[in-house]
Amino acid sequence: MKHKRVIVTRYGGPETLHVLEEEYPEPKEGEVRVRVLAAGVSLPDLLMREGVHPETPRLSFTPGWDLVGIVDRLGKGVSGLEPGRRVAAMPITGGYSEFICLPQSELVPLPAGLDSAEAVCLVLNYVTAYQMLHRAAKVRAGQHVLIHGAAGGVGSALLQLGRIAGLEMSGTCSTRGLSAVSHLGGVPIDYEHQDFVQESRGLPGRGFDIVFDSIGGTHLWHSRTALRPGGTVIAFGLTSSLRRASGRSGGRRPLHGLALYGLCIAASWLLPGRRRVVPYSIQWLKRKNPNWFRRDLTILFNLLHERKIDPLIAQRFPLAEARRAHELLGQGGVVGKIVPVSSRPSAGSEES
Repeated sequence: MKHKRVIVTRYGGPETLHVLEEEYPEPKEGEVRVRVLAAGVSLPDLLMREGVHPETPRLSFTPGWDLVGIVDRLGKGVSGLEPGRRVAAMPITGGYSEFICLPQSELVPLPAGLDSAEAVCLVLNYVTAYQMLHRAAKVRAGQHVLIHGAAGGVGSALLQLGRIAGLEMSGTCSTRGLSAVSHLGGVPIDYEHQDFVQESRGLPGRGFDIVFDSIGGTHLWHSRTALRPGGTVIAFGLTSSLRRASGRSGGRRPLHGLALYGLCIAASWLLPGRRRVVPYSIQWLKRKNPNWFRRDLTILFNLLHERKIDPLIAQRFPLAEARRAHELLGQGGVVGKIVPVSSRPSAGSEES
């Protein structure tokens, strides 16, 4: 039998995405074949498609950092999982597929009753937000934080989890995201008409305690300027690299932008003022402490089950329209997360 998956045929814009039809993959020893119900479209996917993300694989490859699916077939030596069980995973590549084979150790069981599209939002976006808040920044109630891209997937997750943690939050966004940021408990800053550094001067200590920066490059230094003495920038993205590369075909450059990134981090520790820039990477932390990823994702599943968090879904797309999903995200101003979903009929599992 055949299934579909999306592949990147060359590094460049959305036009490099193509739908491939091929035989079902077969699980090897220790692997599980998963029927994908929902995947996530994220900025790292776009950066990898452009060839400028540190995790960029060689061509051709299937994008897709995060997914939720149903256990379809067990490989030899797999125990403790039954076909029909819903699971989540963050494979970094491969999520834009109808079926994928993954090591059992990569799968996190999903509680019953959760919507698959909402649940997939937690795997990359909310774990990133949760770990930045509680493992990197170690936030305390009452602190003033600034979130760049606050209406996006990670930004909206930071707002919701920050509200639970008792933070005072501001968030930069486009004009179309102002109401979403305000609704989630943040003070919106329209980056097209307002200067976030200027806004920071009215805070106690004349600056933010923490700034979450997904843009990278020289923008990190602007974020550092908005800190009070002793404050911290949590640097977790390189979307400025995407804007420079977007629309151009090129080669694989996984170290693109990292030199300037590293320079800003090093300089922040050497210069006076005690305003630090600290890097965060979900994939590096997951490799170092895989149990943290599983534990944090389980905590988030429970919060979703209790409806203490409410993932924002910008749009659901059929898998075959991944190119259009990339175009939409690349245009900017998306409120929430774009989710490709399966168009295959349900096989009577516990899917919901």
